[in-house]
Amino acid sequence: MTDRCTTAAPAPPSAPTADRQATVSASSSLTHLCSLLLPASVALGCLGSSTFLRRSSSRFRPPPPLRPPPHCERIHSPRFPFPELPLSFNSSRAARCEFNGSFSGDMDQRLIDRQKALDAAMSDINNSFGKGSVTRLGSAGGALVETFPSGCLTLDLALGGGLPKGRIVEVFGPESSGKTTLALHAIAEVQKLGGNAMLVDAEHAFDPAYSRALGVDIENLIVCQPDNGEMALEIADRMCRSGAIDLICVDSVSALTPRAEIEGEIGMQQMGLQARLMSQALRKMSGNASKAGCTLIFLNQIRYKIGVFYGNPEVTSGGIALKFFASVRLEIRSTGKIKSVKGDEDIGLKVRVRVQKSKVSRPYKQAEFDIIFGEGVSKLGCILDCAEAMDIIVKKGSWYSYEDQRLGQGRDKAIQNLRENPVLCDEIEKVIRLRVAEGTIQVGVAQRPLSLLHEEQIVDE
Repeated sequence: MTDRCTTAAPAPPSAPTADRQATVSASSSLTHLCSLLLPASVALGCLGSSTFLRRSSSRFRPPPPLRPPPHCERIHSPRFPFPELPLSFNSSRAARCEFNGSFSGDMDQRLIDRQKALDAAMSDINNSFGKGSVTRLGSAGGALVETFPSGCLTLDLALGGGLPKGRIVEVFGPESSGKTTLALHAIAEVQKLGGNAMLVDAEHAFDPAYSRALGVDIENLIVCQPDNGEMALEIADRMCRSGAIDLICVDSVSALTPRAEIEGEIGMQQMGLQARLMSQALRKMSGNASKAGCTLIFLNQIRYKIGVFYGNPEVTSGGIALKFFASVRLEIRSTGKIKSVKGDEDIGLKVRVRVQKSKVSRPYKQAEFDIIFGEGVSKLGCILDCAEAMDIIVKKGSWYSYEDQRLGQGRDKAIQNLRENPVLCDEIEKVIRLRVAEGTIQVGVAQRPLSLLHEEQIVDE
């Protein structure tokens, strides 16, 4: 009875059943771990599904973290919970690589905000300092520099079109080299274009008859013969600020004597007065000339430094401020004399102008032309030389020919033929001006840039 009523105790589980349960528990744990790690493997892009499952069946070893490129930014956000992972280059939404301070993800909005901030700053500056204080170069007419003829066609070719408007030009050289002649030709060209010109004759050596022979309208030419340097530069600055003057020529810087030196005695030491005078005047006049579109031509003389055994001992007077403020510096020198037909007298000079500095064209180019006494620069000689350099006029042996027409044998005969045929001379000059305006020179069949003209003739001095 006792044995029937007593409940029998369950038999203990066998060993194979316990091992099976442990295997099932481990498999479920491994499956749960795989489900957690699967998004990480997909985000990494470096583990395939087959490789991941194959490794998950055995002992799982996670790959080492990849280092992001130095130009990419790490993202720490709830959306992307893996701060150690680099950004994917294929994802346009998550990639925010830095480029010049902006990010491609928010490029449009950032650009709009920056543009609004820039427009607000420019508007505030223009309201504070006046309209046009800050402007975009495209809306202001571009960066083109206007030029006008210098009166010498070969020099216009070397300068890339002519003398620049609203800039400072320095012409220096030895005595009797043609500095004043070149300045008077520039004045004549400005007057032909309908502009006004002014000559500050600090040397008190103006010759009206010679100026009239060069084409200057002396009736409308404004001439000033100042008493001292301060007076000369102040008058030039006031005329420049008026906006009605197109060209002001100062002849010369060496003759701009400071007031203190004039009032003092001869022999008194006045150190640096002229240099300080020129430096102060150029600081004021450079901005006024640019706003008014007035070209300032300063003629300068040459002095020699003492005790220089190596290098060039030449130096221009008036300090070195003019060298920095000048946009164009022209060195003019005489290379020889022109003899008459009989050869018994000198009738002119052969002159070479070297562009020592140019902010508006290619520097270190040179131009050669003739200056005839009493006539100025030989216009026909310049036309013939330029046309020959551009292959507009062909020289075969000693004969010059234009298209099918022969001009003469020898340079003098060709110039005489151009003098007798002004219509032909004007036609050749128009072709040259057109080539200069286009900026290229046709030589034979090939084309070469205008800036390469006369480059082979440059002589290092």
